[in-house]
Amino acid sequence: MKTRKLIYSLIVIVMTISTVISGCKSKPVEKSKVKKQNETEFSTQPKEEEEQKEVKKQNEMQDEIQDEPLNGIPEEISSLISISGNQESSAVVINTQGGPMYDFDTTTVKEETEEIKNRDFFIVNVHQKQTKNPELFQDKEISFEEAIKYDKESIQMLAKVINYYKEQGKKVYVLGMSFGALMAQELISEYGVDIADKYLIIVGRLDMPEVIWKSFSKGGTGYFVDGVKAVANENGIMDDPESDAIPSNSEKNVNKLAAGLGKNRYTEKLDKYDLKNITYISAMEDEAVGKLSEEEINFLKSKNAKIILSEGGHSEVISNEIVNGFKIAFGLE
Repeated sequence: MKTRKLIYSLIVIVMTISTVISGCKSKPVEKSKVKKQNETEFSTQPKEEEEQKEVKKQNEMQDEIQDEPLNGIPEEISSLISISGNQESSAVVINTQGGPMYDFDTTTVKEETEEIKNRDFFIVNVHQKQTKNPELFQDKEISFEEAIKYDKESIQMLAKVINYYKEQGKKVYVLGMSFGALMAQELISEYGVDIADKYLIIVGRLDMPEVIWKSFSKGGTGYFVDGVKAVANENGIMDDPESDAIPSNSEKNVNKLAAGLGKNRYTEKLDKYDLKNITYISAMEDEAVGKLSEEEINFLKSKNAKIILSEGGHSEVISNEIVNGFKIAFGLE
């Protein structure tokens, strides 16, 4: 009898220790690498209500968990960012993420650039309005005018973080991929090209075709055939843009955020700037935003930007070119 009680007690202890260890090892759900951040500039991942709640939960956890401690950084800045790398480095790469999406992606750039040997930089991922306050977008459909206002707030967050690091004497490099490309372009148009030292813009558009951004402005979608022919779909979801699926309000809302910047004509808004510190990489078979038009390419050339036209689709070019982009744009290899 005593032996049986002893065995039972040992089993309880082992189960308790196992539970504690399991809880300690649990992490926020890891976000997929490039696909989730940058599948498309005008994209949203389909989410049912339970998934939306999970996204909100994960974002709350991300606000508490940083790759690196944020000691000494004012709360008004630390609440907007996640850091990866040695903060004593001379350069900071400030990433404005793709999507738009509700997840605050703190892993994609870190993972995609691990092979770079020169580590004299650290990465700062910056919140956007929908990642900082996802509850504003989950239930009620927002208007296009509200989307434009929220985009402006995202740009203000980005500028605040950039200015902080400039004041710290860091070399500031801005990275914008997919929707982040539009964010980088809008940042320049609002605050001037000298707000940062250099820029790497990947799979963006200067002048999104009207048929696409207008579809997104209504909460719909769109795509490109062979990177050229623009096809709008005022229903559907970006994971299946040719379908007749009716998007949820949360999906419509991020599409409207994309259109809030996609409506802008950046060949006009950036015309007064010398863009010599910009490296622009375009995907030649981009199904999400289309490849750069001849007019856009000629504009960038006239403004002294470096242009790389890469074979492949949207996500493929991000994966294939980001390390090369760091070398050409930032001198990091």
